[in-house]
Amino acid sequence: MNEVLPRESFALSARVLGALFYFSPDSEQAAPLVSALTTSDWHQDWPLDQASLLPIAETLRTPSDEPLPDAWQRLFIGPWALPAPPWGSVWLDRESVLFGDSTLALRQWMRENNIAFEMQQNEPEDHFGTLLMLAAWLAENGRDAERDQLLAWHLLPWSQRFLTVFIEQAGHPFYTGLAQLARLTLADWQSSLLIPVSDKPLYR
Repeated sequence: MNEVLPRESFALSARVLGALFYFSPDSEQAAPLVSALTTSDWHQDWPLDQASLLPIAETLRTPSDEPLPDAWQRLFIGPWALPAPPWGSVWLDRESVLFGDSTLALRQWMRENNIAFEMQQNEPEDHFGTLLMLAAWLAENGRDAERDQLLAWHLLPWSQRFLTVFIEQAGHPFYTGLAQLARLTLADWQSSLLIPVSDKPLYR
């Protein structure tokens, strides 16, 4: 995978996407990234074909009447039902529950590989943003085999379905564009993986 997708480039894109899906847009972690994606020519440095990135850049810059923090609250926190829940077990578990069997499998895999990833609060580890940031951390620490396993076994089996529904339901140009960027980026990673992506049934 490293020959096709350099480690540093992978880590940067994974960390940016992970932070923007996980943290509030006005948070210390995400605010500079929101600014970069809405005001700069970031697409010139993103490791994808420029022609596919230009429409996404335009979408990200499109103004909206809904404040961005309000959109984040609606899409990731509630109080109402989330249109596209960002946890893997919601898509992979027959009952669409949090902390499902897929979450337990992820925890077991992390234990077996001596990966300690502390969550900020009592929530499942299989949050889309969390898994992206974990993939970035693995890449930054030269743990390419574990990174590829994380992608192939615990993220890519459900992420494209999640992103497709998220794009349909986002209702805000920034998050629509962000999910489009994530979908293209993850598809590029998948095409570069040296191990097959696990074929798991989806229940949403």
